[in-house]
Amino acid sequence: MKDVDFLKQNGVDVDKAIELFGDMGIYNETCQDFLDGIDEKLTELEKFKNAGDMPNYAIYAHSIKSDARYLGFSEIAQVCLDHEMAGKRNDEKFVIKEYDNIVNAAHKMIDIVKEYLGKNNVTQNKVVVDPKEVKDVVLIADDSKLVTNFVVKSIAGKYESVVAYDGEEVLDIINNYPNYNVIALLLDLNMPKMGGFEVLEYLKEHNLLDKISVSIITGEDSKDKINKAFNYTICDMLVKPFSNKDVLKVVEKTVNYRKN
Repeated sequence: MKDVDFLKQNGVDVDKAIELFGDMGIYNETCQDFLDGIDEKLTELEKFKNAGDMPNYAIYAHSIKSDARYLGFSEIAQVCLDHEMAGKRNDEKFVIKEYDNIVNAAHKMIDIVKEYLGKNNVTQNKVVVDPKEVKDVVLIADDSKLVTNFVVKSIAGKYESVVAYDGEEVLDIINNYPNYNVIALLLDLNMPKMGGFEVLEYLKEHNLLDKISVSIITGEDSKDKINKAFNYTICDMLVKPFSNKDVLKVVEKTVNYRKN
């Protein structure tokens, strides 16, 4: 592994990242989480670009942007933000013209992280809850493995966790896994296949918001979307980028929301 100065020499704002992660150990683990998930994100980004599906393109540009911000790659995060906003305004011409820029930026981040960690190969980490017994779990729903793994690590030792990467997986876990007693749901608003608002609407229609405490994960700057989320019975909001202290505070509040 390279010294942290290697990151700083490559323009990485490590000090800002450590404000979120708390120590280099968690930062290093999150670097590995980034490597574990980035190939899939780039594959999906290209797929939606080729299909002209700008809303889903924006979701994956947003996800890569979040990874870059967490790890201190501010310039790369800005490139991803430009693509996210282009996707949101359905600006397909910009996306096609500038697509190489976001891909090159992502690969630059990959190369720096790999050289820093001293790894050429990566392994996929999975969060597993024993399916043979009923356990209280915090359900974490976000399409970014970096985000979900960070939340899992932040609450490890206090709560069991189970992860969903889109809204369909959230509903599958709630409806088809009776061994998971969901004591709190952290729900990202922007996810592929089924987004956070669709999940909230389902929970509302099936009277599940009275049983499952929900807090929102969002990187949204849109006041309209934030206000819309609070039209549902939700506990709190976890705004990206967040620290492990932020996670613990919101999870504790969400878990105890129905007890008050």
